Amino acid sequence: MQDTAFDDIATKIRASFARQDMMRTLRAGLDVVDPGCVVISAPVLPEMRQQHGFAHAAVSFALGDSAAGYAALSVMAPDDEVLTAEMKINLLAPASGDRLEARGHVIRAGRRLVVVGATVVAVDGATRRDVAVLQGTMIPVTG
Repeated sequence: MQDTAFDDIATKIRASFARQDMMRTLRAGLDVVDPGCVVISAPVLPEMRQQHGFAHAAVSFALGDSAAGYAALSVMAPDDEVLTAEMKINLLAPASGDRLEARGHVIRAGRRLVVVGATVVAVDGATRRDVAVLQGTMIPVTG
């Protein structure tokens, strides 16, 4: 059975993602849009690397923040937009690989605050390695 209400939210998320210049700069793609879960991935481009050749932590943060934010938006009221109120990142390992994948999810959705998390994985061929975890709070704003 198709959930037409969620289809409208998913369409809204895809349109919002398409307007993000930062995600376009990273050549990021919106891979999954489900209720309470969004996956965004991007190739690790040469200009995204830090001095040791790993993807810069800022890329992990940007992808994780956006994935978590869109996961929050997926459970908010249809007229709401989303902003990050705060976000913490723990870097687990160097981001070594061909691409990064961020899976954002809702931990708890309240009326005024949505607590979210994200895991960022570095993908190198068939090898996947957790490189960062994020946790934060999103707030709904009237669009």
